This record gives sequence, structure tokens and C-alpha cells, in this order.
Amino acid sequence: MIVLSEASAQLPPSRSALDVSAATEAAKLVGCRVYYMNVAQDSNLSLSANATRALASVPNQAVDQPAVWVGFTPSVAWYAAIYAEAEKKRIRLLNTPEEHRTATELDRYYPRIWDITPESVVLTDPRQADEAVARLGLPVFVKGAVKSRKELGYKACVATTVEELRRLVRDVLAIEVRSRGKAVVRKIAPIRHVHVAPTGFPVGREFRVFRYRESLLDHGYYWEADDAQATLSGQEERAVLALASEAALRLAVPFVAIDVAQLEDGSWTVIETSDAQFAGPCQIPLLRLWNRIRAIAPAR
Repeated sequence: MIVLSEASAQLPPSRSALDVSAATEAAKLVGCRVYYMNVAQDSNLSLSANATRALASVPNQAVDQPAVWVGFTPSVAWYAAIYAEAEKKRIRLLNTPEEHRTATELDRYYPRIWDITPESVVLTDPRQADEAVARLGLPVFVKGAVKSRKELGYKACVATTVEELRRLVRDVLAIEVRSRGKAVVRKIAPIRHVHVAPTGFPVGREFRVFRYRESLLDHGYYWEADDAQATLSGQEERAVLALASEAALRLAVPFVAIDVAQLEDGSWTVIETSDAQFAGPCQIPLLRLWNRIRAIAPAR
């Protein structure tokens, strides 16, 4: 398994940067071949030329080799450019550009899993807020097609009036890397929890599941802190993995991460999905996860 890594000592410290560095080191320790990407783009070059520059240190392969990109969720165009450049070197990322979008963008995967995830409405303009409220009611959760603004706190994501919803949709759409041009308004699911984070969000009983095609790779509690909620009974674990398997089957994306949470009534729901290349490990032991990633069969 080849790993194309964005890890760099020059990155500003953040949870995501730490995850990228830790995943890169784990990949090395289990025997993956790691190549570092030069992701500083030159505005005077085309996207294709920048992709060539990013992978300049990566050698051509004698036969097709599978690869995982360890880094930060890229734009659609940048993913496609890196995928194409890697392919020239006979390196195949586990997900094609189209599969990357299916796993990453909620408006793309929602139609496939609509009945096992909170009801959602996709907006492209703040003026559509009234339609969303008519369908979902209030309060509602607001996020970009790719990512929310959770790190800014509860009020940055939850609207209790139409006016607040318009403002939050406008704010989300302004951040292209998170929205990709779309804001998603979601019905707030009654997630089981016992305490609330400093940001104001309930710390729900949520788990992340990594899958490659039909195979479970690993799973673990979503939140970082020690928590009694992190322990699953055998029956609960089977329910979590069965729901993640159903979602993965419907998405038909090879390498995917599925986040599953328990509702107050004891049932389970899919919170979101993502391209596993850019998903943090949560509480999954990194060496165990990467040993299993390394063993993935050669790319198609």
C-alpha cells in the first residue's frame, strides 16, 4: 500500500493536522510506502501542473499499486487532479473522484440513505430558508455539504428562527471548502447523551466505522474523551455495524467511513459519511487500523 501524505512540520497545529501526522507515522510503522506531497500550490501554474509538482517525488510504479491519500479534504478539482497525476504513475487511489464526492457531499449521499439518517433539505440560497422550515420545522441543524462549523459552537450550527437560518446558510455558503456551493438543513435528531461539550453540543453516543468494500476494517467511539458511553454490548455492536454496512452498501464507495449514533429511544441512525482517506481515527487504535488498511487487495 502506498500512502500519499500531506503531513508537514510547517502545518499550523490543529486536531486535523495531528491526525494526519499520526496516521502517516502509523502507516510507516506497519510497512506502507509513504511519499510526502508538496501541496503548496503556485498560482501561476495550472491545476494539472500543480498536481505534477505535488507528486514530483513519487516514482512511477512497474505495476498498478493501491494508494491512500492522508491529508485534508480537498476541493473536487484538486482531488481529480491528484487522482489523474497518480494514475499516470500507475498509482490508484482507493476512491475515484466520483466516489470521493459520493462519500463526502451530503447532498449526493443523502438520496441513497435518506431513510436511515436525519431528514435533510439542500439549499443553495438563503432565500430558500422558508421552504426548509415549512418542511422540517425549527430548530434545525445547518452545515455545508462537506462539513459543519461545530468548532465555533452550538449557535454557529443551530437555527431557532427563519432569520437565524438565513444567516447560517449565508455563512456556510461563504466557506466553499465546507459547502461546495450547498448548505444542508437537517432535522435535529434526539441523540442519546449524558453530558454537553464546552461548545454547547450534546456529546452523543456516536461511533465511526471504517469499511473497504464488503469488509469491516475497524470501528471506535467518535469522541476523544474517556466516556462510559463508549462501551457497546454485543447486541449494540451488531446493530452499529449492521447499519454501517447497510449505508456502505447503498453508497457503493470502496473506502468509506460511516458515523452512527444512538437515539434516545435506543435505535441507531447514520449521522454522516465521508471518504475514509480524510476521516480521523477517533478512538480506533491507529496501528491496528493501518495494519488492516495495508492488507487491502490491489486496486482495480
